Amino acid sequence: MRQTDRQTDRQTDRQTDRQTDRQTDRQTDRQTDRQTDRQTDRQTDRHTDRQTDRQTDRQTDRQTVYSD
Repeated sequence: MRQTDRQTDRQTDRQTDRQTDRQTDRQTDRQTDRQTDRQTDRQTDRHTDRQTDRQTDRQTDRQTVYSD
């Protein structure tokens, strides 16, 4: 009887450990994904802003040259 109880306890402990590990992994993965998404979004925003600024500057330069 004692052996069976010990085996059951060990098995339960292992399952609980695995579940906890999986849950922790999922949480970490989600946080990492969110952080990566934020960084990518910021980079994309900066890139878009730079391109827009350059295009606006070029257009303004052209207009200035033509109006002179």
